[in-house]
Amino acid sequence: MREVVLDTETTGLSPQDGDRLVEIACITLNNHLPNGEIFHEYFNPQITMPKAAEQIHGLTDDFLSTKPPFSSLAENFLNFIGEDPLVIHNASFDLGFINSELMRLEMDPLPQNRAIDTLELARKTFPGSPASLNALCRRFEVDNSARTFHGALLDAELLAEVYLELIGGRQPDLVLDTKTKKQKKEDAPLNPKPLFHTPRPHGATDQELAAHEEFLKLLKDPIWTK
Repeated sequence: MREVVLDTETTGLSPQDGDRLVEIACITLNNHLPNGEIFHEYFNPQITMPKAAEQIHGLTDDFLSTKPPFSSLAENFLNFIGEDPLVIHNASFDLGFINSELMRLEMDPLPQNRAIDTLELARKTFPGSPASLNALCRRFEVDNSARTFHGALLDAELLAEVYLELIGGRQPDLVLDTKTKKQKKEDAPLNPKPLFHTPRPHGATDQELAAHEEFLKLLKDPIWTK
C-alpha cells in the first residue's frame, strides 16, 4: 500500500485572497514505512512575499525569484502522487492551495475525500488535547528540534513519524500477544508442577578446611577451637 505524506508552504492563509503556493514536499510510505521516494520543489509565487509569512517559513522573494512557477511542475507533481491516499495535517488548508493552483491551469482539483487528515485523526484520538504538529511531536517524542522555521520537507518527515504513531506504530497490524490476562489465566494448568532446582553444595572442601586450620594457628585463643 502506497501513501503520500504531503506538506506545503504558502504566501499566506487564503488562496481566495490571492495567496499562492511556494513549496510542496511529498514523502511516500509503502505499507506505512518510508521508502526514500521524495518530491520536493519550491515555486515562484509571482507575488511579493508578505513579511508575516516570511517569518514563518524563511522563504524570501530573492530566493523564490529563481524558482519555476507551479505551472511548469504541476504535471510532475500529479504524476508523483498518482492516485494514492494523501496524508496531510489540516488537509483543507493544503488542498485548498493546491487546488487553487490546479484550477488556475484549468486542471482537475484533488478531491478532499482522498486525504487522510492527521489533524482530524489526532482530535478524535486525543479529544481536547493540542493537535498541532509540534504538540503531536512532543506527545510521541518525535525530535522536532530542527524545526526553527516551517519547511515543507522537514514537516512532511515529522508528519510521517507522527502519522505512524497515530495509527498504532510502524506495524499497526502486528499483534504479538492477543490474549487477555483472563484468557491466560484460563489457559494455565489447574495443578502446575512446582519448579524444582537441585540444591547447591554448601559444605567446605577438604582443602578449605585445611586452610582454615592453618589460619587458626595464627590467632591467639580463637573461639573456633573452644
